[in-house]
Amino acid sequence: MASYTLDIDRVISIPAETVYRAFTDRLDEWFGATGSLVITPEVGGLYNFETEMDGQRHPHYGRFLELVPGKRVSMTWLTGNPGTLGAETVVTVDLTEQQDGTQVRISQSGFYDEASRDGHEEAWPLVLEHLEKTLGKG
Repeated sequence: MASYTLDIDRVISIPAETVYRAFTDRLDEWFGATGSLVITPEVGGLYNFETEMDGQRHPHYGRFLELVPGKRVSMTWLTGNPGTLGAETVVTVDLTEQQDGTQVRISQSGFYDEASRDGHEEAWPLVLEHLEKTLGKG
């Protein structure tokens, strides 16, 4: 079976440590539905949260593969439809501190098909924009 990948790069105006924490212990503050997050932010630790869209909840879950504070988060990422269609993808978030914020590079691999990959390629920039707006306030 073919495997599809994506890479997204964006500079956001918040510190790398804030972005790191956003993916390791603050997912419900900016991404997931309030109160839905269950997380153990350590290598091998599991996470589970739901997003809410158009009155429906969509579960996201996986486990942490690599954690380098302020630098990198790598985790498995599994959702239904819409989403990864049950494929256990791998999301790696690389962070590079810059004078004007943080360069965020998201790589996601393991999609079953182009449509699922393309949907995430469209979604991740919006997700990062929302992260910046939500957590960049203070």
